[in-house]
Amino acid sequence: MTQQSAAPVILIDDDRDLLKATAQTLELAGFSVSAFSMASRALAAIDSDFAGVVVSDIRMPDIDGLQLFDRILLLDPDIPVILITGHGDVAMAVKAIKDGAYDFITKPFAADGLAQSVQRAAEKRRLTMENRALREAGELAQDSLPLIGQTPAMERLRRTLRQIADTDVDVLVTGETGSGKEVVAGLLHRWSRRAKGNFVALNCGTLPESVIESELFGHEAGAFTGAQKKRIGRVEHSSGGTLFLDEIESMPASTQVRMLRVLEMREVMPLGTNDLRPVDLRVVAAAKIDLGDPRQRGDFREDLYYRLNVVTVSIPPLRERRDDIALLFGYFAERAATRFHRPVPALPVAVQSHLREHDWPGNVRELAHFAERFVLGLEEIGGSSSLRPINPNTAIPLPERLERYEADIIRETLGRNGGDVRRTVEALGIPRKTFYDKLQRHGIVRGDFSK
Repeated sequence: MTQQSAAPVILIDDDRDLLKATAQTLELAGFSVSAFSMASRALAAIDSDFAGVVVSDIRMPDIDGLQLFDRILLLDPDIPVILITGHGDVAMAVKAIKDGAYDFITKPFAADGLAQSVQRAAEKRRLTMENRALREAGELAQDSLPLIGQTPAMERLRRTLRQIADTDVDVLVTGETGSGKEVVAGLLHRWSRRAKGNFVALNCGTLPESVIESELFGHEAGAFTGAQKKRIGRVEHSSGGTLFLDEIESMPASTQVRMLRVLEMREVMPLGTNDLRPVDLRVVAAAKIDLGDPRQRGDFREDLYYRLNVVTVSIPPLRERRDDIALLFGYFAERAATRFHRPVPALPVAVQSHLREHDWPGNVRELAHFAERFVLGLEEIGGSSSLRPINPNTAIPLPERLERYEADIIRETLGRNGGDVRRTVEALGIPRKTFYDKLQRHGIVRGDFSK
């Protein structure tokens, strides 16, 4: 059997001798077998993420095979269940097949027959799990891109955002330039009860001190020279929604004092009036520096930092999650192709190497711009500009394209390292287990690349 067809098997039979013999048969066929003499114990090892096959006898005490099958249907109707039957149970087994069981094997059975049935069922389950992963990738692409990623750091980040999105606490987001701080702020808004309100963004580093207070707090007509009419500020406009303050470390000192009062009292006083107006808002602030470090904080008020720092979310730089680069690049290339009405070019080896080896100091923003130039044919890496376009009439879903990009990079790295696992894993910057998981998912046989 190939590595790809190997799969976990849960085997249940109350006849311990037959259980042992059947387990040995399946193990010799290349499967990883977990044997149980009671169905109730086997059920504890099965959930909707179980990636293998269940093989069970029908006649058992406690819970019989048909009852087990019914319970598995409730967990996940796509888990293949193979029933082992005596001659008197064939009618029941046939009914179970009609209800969704994968197959039934009659006693006494040939070892090859059982192994072949399990192998077919395992392949069906593998395809089911892969299709689910692709659908989830597609849903993620619609919901949270470019916060896409399979690395543990990104999974933790998405999980944290889900946990705090509806708690209404103020959040401080830290991360390097181009890492996606506004994306994080937008997701906190969209995933919260405030989603129907306004998401108001202001970059504190782009406005001069003479303008920023009017932008934030608003003003009355005649409040200062040139203020000909009343203006609602960003703080008041975000009431009921979310206020995102980017590069907050650039906020002028005088504005920091007024902003601290807004955060503490949840009220705003526009320029030119003594009226206090209550506001219901959540503030998400972003900084490129560590405001908790006095040396980096500089003139930024310590009390404002602690008021903002209810919850801190840190976005890892792209160089620390290299396993996500291929997926992100695929998404940005697809988006650029749609925008520029161009086909997505094939991925040359030189571009694959650049994606893997470049440090990406501009993070996700730099990668997005690189993908746009690549689609336009303006990127020449390693002296190669021969970009082979795919057939523009061929409709390939985005998740499938992302998978292809990742598989191409793994194959190229294996080939360059002669199939050596250690060097390949180090070059890809991923854990060894993740590497083997990806080989299995993409159907890549490492031995094909050995020198």
